[in-house]
Amino acid sequence: MHQTHRHDAAIGSHVAFRHPRAEREIRLGNVLVAYEFKRARRRSIGMVVSTEGLSVRAPRWVGWGEVEAALRDKADWIRNKLAEQHERARKQDSARIEWRDGTSLPFLGDTVILVLDDRVTGAVLRTDAQALPGVPRLTLRVGLPHAAQPEQIRDVVQSWLQRQARQVFEERCAVFSQRLGVSVKRVSLSSAQTRWGSASADGSIRLNWRLVHLGLSTIDYVVAHELAHLREMNHSPRFWDVVRSVIPDLDEARGRLRDQILPQLD
Repeated sequence: MHQTHRHDAAIGSHVAFRHPRAEREIRLGNVLVAYEFKRARRRSIGMVVSTEGLSVRAPRWVGWGEVEAALRDKADWIRNKLAEQHERARKQDSARIEWRDGTSLPFLGDTVILVLDDRVTGAVLRTDAQALPGVPRLTLRVGLPHAAQPEQIRDVVQSWLQRQARQVFEERCAVFSQRLGVSVKRVSLSSAQTRWGSASADGSIRLNWRLVHLGLSTIDYVVAHELAHLREMNHSPRFWDVVRSVIPDLDEARGRLRDQILPQLD
């Protein structure tokens, strides 16, 4: 989401987090928190921190004093979660792609620069082995004129990314199916918003094509995770043992995936 959903501002040495539907506010240390509040049919006070800010739900019989006491009791958690969401929103905003000549986007954990070149057909990836340290060595020549509309550029590049994703996924599924002793019937692309992949008992694997932005080690973890389901259709300790047999740094891989911020392609 964008930071337009929530106003966060530094005020001297203080910080303010304001939910767009804020009705009350409280100061927690050096943080002013304006939060959404609603009465609800529930037995206890509930708190949720999202990219919009803090939302609080409380039973009708709970007084304001008790609500504020609960917020102060959870002050550290609230401040930390608000800061995390603020940073995540900032990273998501900075990850928005401007579809033009010279823009960059992540590809297999590397950076690729788009170059509009109407002499080529479709999109062609080129590698500059002589690139200086810190300078992207990959360029994607996109067969469009410099006057092309952003939507045209996006569509060509997205189609190219999906083709690359299918190729990479099929290659990695072949590698890990052999290591795990399972049979993959079909590999297809997914555009799911909240899932990286899925597996069916018949050997069908679906993988989110947006994984192509990430490093190969992260892709391998998702592939191994889904193929492991062909042996254990659950998330039991035995399942995780299967994954760990081919992904020794399992915990680190899960952490890398959880912390990923994908580029905003729209």
